[in-house]
This record gives sequence, structure tokens and C-alpha cells, in this order.
Amino acid sequence: MYVEAIPNLPRTMKAVVAYKPGDYRFEEVPIPEIGDEEVLLKVGGCGICAGDVKGYHGAPSFWGGEGQPAWIQAPFIPGHEFYGQVVALGKGAKEKYGLSLGDWAVSEQIIPCEKCRFCREGKYWMCEVHNIYGFQREVADGAYAEYVRLPKTARNYKLPEGFPLDVAPYVEPLACAIHAVERGDIQFNDVVVIAGLGSLGLGMVQAARLKNPKLLIAIDVRDKRNLLAKEYGADLVMNPLKEDVVGQVKSLTGGYGCDVYIQASGHPSGAIQGLQMIRKLGRFVEFSVYNDPVTVDWSIIGDRKELDLRGAHLSPYTYETTIRFLHDGRIKADKIITHRMPLAEFEKGFEMVERGEESIKVVLIP
Repeated sequence: MYVEAIPNLPRTMKAVVAYKPGDYRFEEVPIPEIGDEEVLLKVGGCGICAGDVKGYHGAPSFWGGEGQPAWIQAPFIPGHEFYGQVVALGKGAKEKYGLSLGDWAVSEQIIPCEKCRFCREGKYWMCEVHNIYGFQREVADGAYAEYVRLPKTARNYKLPEGFPLDVAPYVEPLACAIHAVERGDIQFNDVVVIAGLGSLGLGMVQAARLKNPKLLIAIDVRDKRNLLAKEYGADLVMNPLKEDVVGQVKSLTGGYGCDVYIQASGHPSGAIQGLQMIRKLGRFVEFSVYNDPVTVDWSIIGDRKELDLRGAHLSPYTYETTIRFLHDGRIKADKIITHRMPLAEFEKGFEMVERGEESIKVVLIP
């Protein structure tokens, strides 16, 4: 029950409900009820993630199949790149999170169980239970809705006074991007390559620029995104459809290859390309989520190059940094968030994100 709430909260809301691949419906559903230490937000906007689109199309990594267990719990409300305004607080929530009615807030996408081995060790982002907004209704529906519940183990953050709310949906993707860059352990003398310049890759470019490597190279098959990466701090941009990117990187590095390669393209060719262009003893950061298993020559990783292969998952301990960088303008999102549309047009938004021709980040507004 609410301890504090704004007057006249409605009992129902509009939301996108996912029943099965390809069967997502815009419906009227009950507003979530909150308990002790929980928060109710009125959603200001929620970005469409590439993972949302892959889930819509039934990717086995979400729905199960091809030897993978089902992770999704349908029916559920998708959406995890959200921000909103506090409209109700459960007992103890105000003290726990420092939130008051009317505050604008964001929440990390994972809702840790706080009981498993990883949570107890402070590695909450790898929680064994692994409940994430927008995929498991049993714990927390997502924010393709007018309201979203923040459960008692959620990791919530108040947005500071004056924070530019038009870029608030970018907090979650950028926090993930910053974690991936941190996994690369970038040094001043490094040649760094970032492959894939979607909303995450463009955030990685800006974050990597703040690390001041010797040379920062951005790669994408879309020239418009390459130009934006150049504006955001890349020293060089390359298009693998038009040039030999592996040969160029090796030529720029005396034949050795790049020191750090961050794969954010979500396409199998990006992984293969990275293994070819990275130097021996290099650091390969794998961030992408793929539709299908990717086949590579594993002997490159071990016998030939002894690579340091590092995964990057979610956004551990990066939200405060992310909020600060967006607030003070060190990282920009105004040209990354390209489209905003009503929640009812979610299918149009999914299609736009999948094509990727006109859009980079699409935000749904309830």
C-alpha cells in the first residue's frame, strides 16, 4: 500500500503487453500496486532497445530454443530504458532511496535478488536469478506503459535538479556503454576500435574519448553514423562495406593491430573482423547480443594471439557517472535520440529501429 501518493491516481493504464513473439498488444491494464520500499513512477519516456526488437521477433536467447532455456516470462510489459516521475512511495522507500513525490528518477535495468552468491559478493549485475525490467512480469513489468513499479531491491537514482529530461531515456544505454569501455581498460598509448555505432556504440565513442587513447577508430556500415562518431570524438571512421578496415588498422599500427577492440555491432561479421584486426595480447570486449550463435576461429583467441576476451553486461556502478556526464554535457545524446513517438505506435518504432536507416534511438512516450 502507498504511504505517500499524488491525489487521484487512476486504477488502469495503457501499456504494451507481450504474449508471444510477434504478438504484442496495446491494452488497458491495472496500474501496478506497490509494497514496502517500492516506488511507482509515471513514465516520462522509454527507449526501444535492440534487445526489445529481437525479443519481439522471438530470439532464442530470450524465448528459449536451440538449446537455450526460456528467460522471458510472458505475458509481460517490455521496456527498460525509462525515466519517470515519482507518484507514489511505499513504506521506507523515501528513506531508502532519498526520493520524494515529484522527483524525476531512473532505475538500473536489473533487479537483484540480494540473496545469491553474486549479489552477496557485490556483483549484483550478474545476479543468478537475473530479473530485468521488461522481460519477467513475475517480478517487474517494464515501462512501455503509463506507470512502472520499482521493486524493493531495485537500484534507483534521483535525477538532479536541472537534468535535461529529453535525454533521460539515454541514461540506461549510456551506462551500459560506459561499463563496456571500462572493461577495455584503455590506456593513453592504445589504439582503440569501436565497431557498431548504434546508440550504445556512439556512447562508447564519447566515453572512450574521455580516456584519451592515442588513436580512436569507429566503424559502421552507415556513413551518417560514422560522421556523428567523428563529431563525438573519433579520430578516424571507417566503413567495412567500402574499405579494407582490417588492412587499414594494421597499416596504422605497424602491422600489429589495435590494442582494444569493442564489438557493439550485433552482427557476426563484427566479431570475426575484430579477431582479425586486434594485436596479440589485445583486449577484446564483447558487448553485442546476437540473434543466433556466432562461429569464429577460436584458435585465434588462444594459440595465435592469446587474447584477453572480456564480456560486458549491463551497467554495474556506472549510473552516477552516467547521470553526471549527461548533466554536465561531457557526453551528448541530442543527436542520438532521433525520434519520439506515442506508445501506441510501438510497432512502427520497432520497425524503425530494426531498419536503422533514419533512426538511432527511438523513444516511446506514454
